Amino acid sequence: MKGKRVGLNGDTAVAFAAKQANVDVVSAYPITPQTIIVETLAKYINNGELDAAFIPVESEHSALSAAVGASLAGARVFTATASQGLALMYEILWIAAGMRTTIVMALGNRAFSPNINIHCSHDDAYAARDTGWIQFFAENVQEAYDLTLQAFKVSEDHRVLFPSIINLDGFILTHSLEGLYVLDDKTVEEFLPPKKPYNPIDPEAPKTYGPLDLYDWYMEHKKLQDYHFNNNVPPVIKEVFEEYAEISGRRYTPVKTMGVEDADIGIMILGSSAGSVRHVVRQLREKGKKVGVISLTQYRPFPKKELVEAVKNLQVLAVMDRSISFGSPGAQLYMDVASTLYNAKHRPLLFNVIYGLGGRDLTPVHIEGVVEKAEEVLKKGEVEEEQIWVGLKE
Repeated sequence: MKGKRVGLNGDTAVAFAAKQANVDVVSAYPITPQTIIVETLAKYINNGELDAAFIPVESEHSALSAAVGASLAGARVFTATASQGLALMYEILWIAAGMRTTIVMALGNRAFSPNINIHCSHDDAYAARDTGWIQFFAENVQEAYDLTLQAFKVSEDHRVLFPSIINLDGFILTHSLEGLYVLDDKTVEEFLPPKKPYNPIDPEAPKTYGPLDLYDWYMEHKKLQDYHFNNNVPPVIKEVFEEYAEISGRRYTPVKTMGVEDADIGIMILGSSAGSVRHVVRQLREKGKKVGVISLTQYRPFPKKELVEAVKNLQVLAVMDRSISFGSPGAQLYMDVASTLYNAKHRPLLFNVIYGLGGRDLTPVHIEGVVEKAEEVLKKGEVEEEQIWVGLKE
């Protein structure tokens, strides 16, 4: 591990990374559990540690609107939100991606209302999944810091030019103090030099941004956006991951696996709970159970090829979602996985696990129960219950 060892919570770690990235504009509106991020950045700007403009707007819709304008003008831009704040931004999420801005946003994952809940679900991350934003998931505070720096590098690459979201679980990561390694400012500056604007707004060279686009060309433009997103972004992410590994000693991959090579059963999960699942699975493997774990660092674009490779030896895969998609065949990650594997040469039997909604703990007993359910499926050779809920009160 390279860098200085410090203690930070997830919010302050992200703010520190944004400061080291030398952002030009921070546009934000407070909402729990991300408020500490923008409060910390405001302090950096106020005390002269960061030379940036802080725009305190009247709503999250305005926060992202201001960020879009600043990014198109050539600025390196950061914002943060959570839950209902992202819902209020929703119109502008599509605009930010479609206009090829390079905004980086931290998303303190929080459940949607009603009822009012300030704790973790992945509702907001999944709400943004179709909008054209790159999405990363942090499993701990170290990853929240590292992925923030890498997101700027990815988004601003001229082969990419799409905005990025770093997901960090509300309160579990945003407010939890952890030890992590931070790079020195010079190393970050060499890794992430000042942004080189691409087609910025310039009164001396007028351009059109976001024009009326009717049925005669709209489909072609969306096809091109989709092509660039799915084909240009993944290789750049891998390049940035490798470059960051050289300067930090920490290597990231789109798909993270443990023990899947010799496993019959796999558990797939996103965010901070992945560490808990790995801990329990290690104990189960010591008892002779053939279980593996899959988690995603890169959620959008969805890493289809890597996932197909990761599950090639599995017979059963439990896909765990910290969310619910009302009326659908399964929750969001489950549907991503099921559609990815539908035409694969080998696909394991799948079932969906709903857990942890509104911040409810995922305990070792719950994880062991998921494995037991998977063992039943393996024994029967069929899935009788496509979706189960764990952690409910009896």
